[in-house]
Amino acid sequence: MRLPQAGGVALVDFVQLLRVALRALGRNKMRSALTMLGIMIGVGAVICTVAIGQGASLQIQEQIRNIGDNMIWIEAGGRNVNGVRTGTRGTKTLTLGDARAIQAQVPLVMNVSPHVDTGVQVVYGNQNWFTWVRGVSPDYLAVRRWGIARGGSFFQHDVDFAANVCLLGQTVVENLFGEEDPVGKTMRVKGLPCRVIGVLDRKGQSAFGQDQDDVLIMPYTTVQKKIKGIDWVDDIMCSAVSAEAIPAAEQQITALLRERHHLRPDEDDDFNLRHPADIAAVRAESERILTLLMASIAAVSLVVGGIGIMNIMLVSVTERTREIGVRMAVGATEGAVQVQFLSEATVLSLIGGVLGVVAGIAGSIAISSVFQWPTQVPPTAILIAVIFSAGVGIAFGYYPAYKAAHLDPIEALGYE
Repeated sequence: MRLPQAGGVALVDFVQLLRVALRALGRNKMRSALTMLGIMIGVGAVICTVAIGQGASLQIQEQIRNIGDNMIWIEAGGRNVNGVRTGTRGTKTLTLGDARAIQAQVPLVMNVSPHVDTGVQVVYGNQNWFTWVRGVSPDYLAVRRWGIARGGSFFQHDVDFAANVCLLGQTVVENLFGEEDPVGKTMRVKGLPCRVIGVLDRKGQSAFGQDQDDVLIMPYTTVQKKIKGIDWVDDIMCSAVSAEAIPAAEQQITALLRERHHLRPDEDDDFNLRHPADIAAVRAESERILTLLMASIAAVSLVVGGIGIMNIMLVSVTERTREIGVRMAVGATEGAVQVQFLSEATVLSLIGGVLGVVAGIAGSIAISSVFQWPTQVPPTAILIAVIFSAGVGIAFGYYPAYKAAHLDPIEALGYE
């Protein structure tokens, strides 16, 4: 590969130019190493910051998938009664009939699960634990995209007969059963004997910071009739045919429920539509903005490193003034001298950039290992970091190279 020089002079061999640059930098190894250190720290800091941000983004995307990215959550709402506004779940108007109507009359909805929940004390042997019981239908696992690690799920006939069966989250298993396999065992849920038929896959924390595995799942009829003693539901959870269909599906659900609840046009809804996936997506956007801000701050160290390169190259020009005068005296053009010093600055910055990439990757691995925080270094970040470090070398090396190229040969030869 050959590189054209300024001023229309003859082409210079790129490999030879590289050798000359490395030889010149090798004359002051300590100074060159300290100069590269600034670039290395800057690139390493940017790589680590992007890796942490990328890891956070992946974690949030996983949380959105765990929630169910097509989920529509209908919650019993509040109502204004004689001037007093009741809070969330202050009404008892959500019913099993509403759930069945949504399933039958809203074509954009695939799965529907009535939802009844409450806090309960559960007991097995001499162990007990306070957790959250959720009464749901078999469709709930499809809505939440929740798999089963061991055993199986309950079916519609268990719902029809209010069977005393349950699925356990991993946190409940760990606190009640330890290493023992709970499938097939009988535990007590608020004094009600209940047979464990399955263990859920681990879900981890939700986008709200809650432990999703600290849960007990039963048929909603069992929770309604035998634990809470109610005939309404707290929520209805649905899954749309696609994420894009959610807005239209919500409009149809709202119209249907308002009609079923006989609400006048001037009355507020007595239910709420929650958007957990949207909340997680907003958090993801916040994390992305924070990552960009942190990366921008880290990039300041690259600018500082570039200033260091300019300073060192100016010192180098001063020290090598006589050498430059000799070169010009024997025929070197301004373009050749300028390319030489510019190549030295670029090589200095590139080596620092490559070392910074290695340091950044090593740092992100260390952060993931020590703090148990997921990190991922995208290839684009590495490419951008290397290109940017080369750009820093060119940008901050230009003025010293220009100054070297425009020295007066006669004055340079007489310089002491």
